[in-house]
Amino acid sequence: MKNDKLTRRDFIKKAAFAGAGLAVGGGLLTRLDTQAQESVKIYLPLILKAPTPSNRVVHVHDSNATYWDFGSNYYGNYVRQDVVNNMVDQGVMALKGAGSVAQAWDTLFKAVNTDGYQSGQKIAIKVNLNNAFQCNDSDNAIDALIHPVNAIVRGLKQIGVAERDICVYEAVRQIPDRFVAGCLYPNVQFFSGCRQPPGSSSNDPDALVTFNPPSGPAPSPLRIPDVLINAAYLINMPIMKTHDSAGVSLSFKNHFGTISNPGSLHDYIFPGWSRFSTGYSPLIEIYQNPHVGTKTILTIGDGLFGAWAGYTSPPSRWTTFGNAAPNSLFFATDPVAIDCVMYDFLAAETTIKANADSYLSVAANIGLGVFEHGAPWGSGYSTIDYVKI
Repeated sequence: MKNDKLTRRDFIKKAAFAGAGLAVGGGLLTRLDTQAQESVKIYLPLILKAPTPSNRVVHVHDSNATYWDFGSNYYGNYVRQDVVNNMVDQGVMALKGAGSVAQAWDTLFKAVNTDGYQSGQKIAIKVNLNNAFQCNDSDNAIDALIHPVNAIVRGLKQIGVAERDICVYEAVRQIPDRFVAGCLYPNVQFFSGCRQPPGSSSNDPDALVTFNPPSGPAPSPLRIPDVLINAAYLINMPIMKTHDSAGVSLSFKNHFGTISNPGSLHDYIFPGWSRFSTGYSPLIEIYQNPHVGTKTILTIGDGLFGAWAGYTSPPSRWTTFGNAAPNSLFFATDPVAIDCVMYDFLAAETTIKANADSYLSVAANIGLGVFEHGAPWGSGYSTIDYVKI
């Protein structure tokens, strides 16, 4: 079996090449007009643009996906699995311009490995369960939903992926009982502290993420869990949400749940804190680790409910989505572009602290993706290929 896993050196070369190509396009640092974003209070569909797949962000919206009344009951009990299945199918096909779900998934794997998926290879799925501190977690604070995971497994099985080779993990928090109980596929593996431990024994040379801030002492290296080291591919599943200190918590910050003890990095990512710099972010160094960036075949942003009122809050109604839940999922292979789009929806709903998006500028400057703010609810973008379904 041919192994096309990139070396660290190859990854850096690819990033540099991508950065050069993006620089030619221009317009990457355009900013969303503040007055315009604050005046937007209605959700509008968008006319599709000509495809540019590498910069594409697909937004699938279906008002029937959820039906919670924003009361005291657990919001996760009010999601229609069949609708979410269709949303994920549509999302991956539109992202890759594929004629079938199987073709879309096959193309996603072949973008990382020219041989495509091979039987027995492990696929890691990073979910966001930042508010789950125990296995019997039962609060209503925003956390990952099992429904998109079910839809992903359903799609992966169409190209021959065995359930036992799909590994859902959370290396810092817990995966709750109710999350696992909702899984429709009994052989999917779940890794967190109170389940199968994610593992920390690998001697892989890239098992540690090192940090190199421009000044001051560097944080201690932090470990990537064995479950990800042993996986051939990674699917990142952030939630579209704000963060009281960081401003936003999206695809890059979701990997705070991929490393051990990320608390030591907070001072570097919270705007206004003593070691914060607009020109540096440890989030980017995490993504550059070969077990993270080079293995990521897809980012799916969970905006079924989202959370604009704070990362520890229950979901609340969005005025920009007609005083309802967003009922949205976002799909991209560009982690910068998808964070830009989700950021713009959050910025239309609430005020986000200054410089909360500086990590995206840092990422774009080294070639990890397209950084552009725009109006996904209306006129769209000039560089990001935003597709609304």
